[in-house]
Amino acid sequence: MLDNTIFKPFIVFISLIIFSNLIHSQTNNKFKPIDIFNLEYVSNPKISPDGKKILYVRNFKDIMTDKNYSNIWIINFDGTDNIPLTTGNQNDLDPTWSNSGDKFTYKSNSDETNQLYLYTLSQKSNQKLTNLQNSISQISWSDDDKYLVFTSFVEKSYDSFIEMPTKPKGAKWNNPAIEINDIKYRSDGKGYLTQGFSQIFILPVEGGTPRQITFLNNNATSPKWLAKNKIIFSANLHDDSDLEPRNSEIYSLDIITEKIKPLTFRLGPDYNPVLSPDKSEIAYLGFDEKYLGYQQNNLYIMSAEGKKIRNISENFDRNISNISWSEDGKGLYFQYDDMGMTRLAFISISGKVKNIVDQLGGLSLGRPYSGGTYSISKNDRYAYTFGNVYNPSDLAVGYDKNFKRLTRLNKDLFNHKKLGNVEEIWFKSSFDERQIQGWLVKPPNFDSSKKYPLILEIHGGPFSNYGFRFSAEVQLYASKGYVVLYINPRGSTSYGSEFANLIHHNYPNQDYDDLMSGVDFISKRAYIDKQNLFVTGGSGGGVLTAWIIGKTNRFNAAVVAKPVINWYSFVLYADNINIYSKYWFPGPPWDNLEHYMKRSPISYIGNVKTPTMLLTGEDDFRTPIAESEQFYAGLKLNKVESMLVRIPGASHGIAAKPSNLITKVNAIIAWFDKYRTKKTNP
Repeated sequence: MLDNTIFKPFIVFISLIIFSNLIHSQTNNKFKPIDIFNLEYVSNPKISPDGKKILYVRNFKDIMTDKNYSNIWIINFDGTDNIPLTTGNQNDLDPTWSNSGDKFTYKSNSDETNQLYLYTLSQKSNQKLTNLQNSISQISWSDDDKYLVFTSFVEKSYDSFIEMPTKPKGAKWNNPAIEINDIKYRSDGKGYLTQGFSQIFILPVEGGTPRQITFLNNNATSPKWLAKNKIIFSANLHDDSDLEPRNSEIYSLDIITEKIKPLTFRLGPDYNPVLSPDKSEIAYLGFDEKYLGYQQNNLYIMSAEGKKIRNISENFDRNISNISWSEDGKGLYFQYDDMGMTRLAFISISGKVKNIVDQLGGLSLGRPYSGGTYSISKNDRYAYTFGNVYNPSDLAVGYDKNFKRLTRLNKDLFNHKKLGNVEEIWFKSSFDERQIQGWLVKPPNFDSSKKYPLILEIHGGPFSNYGFRFSAEVQLYASKGYVVLYINPRGSTSYGSEFANLIHHNYPNQDYDDLMSGVDFISKRAYIDKQNLFVTGGSGGGVLTAWIIGKTNRFNAAVVAKPVINWYSFVLYADNINIYSKYWFPGPPWDNLEHYMKRSPISYIGNVKTPTMLLTGEDDFRTPIAESEQFYAGLKLNKVESMLVRIPGASHGIAAKPSNLITKVNAIIAWFDKYRTKKTNP
């Protein structure tokens, strides 16, 4: 008999190898920041008129150029023959079927500028249709497929107000002064705006020069063919459009005479006109202006002449978007957000609503916002972006309530990457006992016997919603050993108009109580380390994060991303100065100083003891970086541990570049790790 003592060291050695491999495997299978570059998602699915094929945009990233690209693919309704129609590191967007379904247009920057192309399926041919200087959008085919109508920006020429003497030959002077007269003169993501408006153009499909048919003093949107020589569109052509930016109308345009006729007249937005199959009626979205912070769209129908206007959704307490007529003209398809879920539904002419499918996936990879989309064929088949907390949007199709997922673009990644499990929660607010919805994300390989630090992650808007949708940022926090809590406090959409407007002229305020109630609710669980609580949020979530640390010191550290700190400066400096003081406050700041400062986190900066990072894009015009700099200065003067992180070249959407998303996540994790009192779960 052999002596077992000889084998004991060997057994220990083998055990150590197995344990080491197990630990390595558990670490290697976590979702990591570099994996951001491998994420793909589907957007803009367009089902053919006969319902047999679907065009869709496949979005991907390039690690070498740090850019987002997209190509157009086609697939049969049954999931067969999934092939690309365009390829390459470029952006191919917005496929739009012809009425016959034998060809489609799309936009592409393959030739440096964003131009319109025609693809003929039978010949597999590509034809460039335009060579314009400015972007093209909102394309519509004529009934006979011979013409296209679209919008494109047209620069407005003006005479210089400032006269300058003639400079000597060869002199090198500074560039001419930029003269600004418009109330909206800069926009986040675009910078300082060139003066001009989106106008309507007509283009023969066989080729030629686009003909401009509108010369408006505001932007034209959503042009549609009403008849052979008539178009409908939406615009705000009122004299006070600068100060009443929401007051758009539906118009008809005679192409021959260029005569424009208004079809709607009320105060409030009327937009997105969609013609019934027989062209006898127009459906559109809008609402009566009440100057509330949040107002939901209703769905209206009128005759093609603008008569017999009726609201068919007045009893439906959710915001309606993306409307499409059914082929029989007896109702319309639409999408809406409900309790953090985006749904496709149908409403009859009489106003009866029927849900069809949910999990229309969000198109934001960073955070779990809404934003999915769908399209309908003439035989009422549909294609949509399918997504949930475990996958970015894929392509799915269906008929009535029977649906099928056709793609799994991230299968190659998620087959060996373990994501954190997501749990839906409900709890009562300490302020008024209202039910509040949230979601809890646990780390991969979660062990309920251990203690985990908690991150409260707060959405922006503030009139928006988080939900049952994929979030790379949240999953990356979880992969680092944090439990992540995200909540829809009062003011969030998808719960009806009354719930959203609880923060009307009252933001931030009791939404703080909702968020703290969520933290209290989750902190009762044994696996939450109550000594390691952290808070972060961006935009409106940045406002609330800064507000929270001015009200409580319970969090170990905070990251305030792209916030508003001082409402007085914000409403006069952000890119929508004709919106914020009008809708979010009872009036301009000089008439309501106390109200503005009472709602401003800067007013409570003297209370802050929490180590705080400020993180904002340098080119952010929505919540300009001066807001972050004010808060940072105050923290430094009060000797609070703080850091200011500036993201070069980034606008309000910090994560537009893949590397910026990684920078944001890694900055937040590094800051929180620094202030963790005990790192029990690496």
